[in-house]
Amino acid sequence: MTLKWMAVVVAAVSLTLCVTANVVVGAAHGGDGVPFLVNALAVTTAGTATVLAVVADLHERLNARITALTDYLTSRMNELDRNTGDHNAGFVEGYLLSRGHDSAVVPIGPRLHGRRAMLGGDD
Repeated sequence: MTLKWMAVVVAAVSLTLCVTANVVVGAAHGGDGVPFLVNALAVTTAGTATVLAVVADLHERLNARITALTDYLTSRMNELDRNTGDHNAGFVEGYLLSRGHDSAVVPIGPRLHGRRAMLGGDD
């Protein structure tokens, strides 16, 4: 059972117990009712549970909207990636072919893993 429905059940039970206790004690003893502290505790519990249920419902709705937005953005990005491809590669190749000559490709040499200091007889 989720938090929202648990809070709704707690609020309903609390209010039902408060009303039932007031009716039973009022009918049995006449004008003498349930002590104020018991009524205040029951109403406070019901109010807190109601607020908790509303907040839990808002949290569920927000979570559902964020999930829907994430799914939409993911599908849109996948669609853009499928449709776009790599147009820049074709542009560069077309530019180089229109220039009439092939460009020289110079391989990059391996990087040294640190600087070496030459001391006198080191090679």
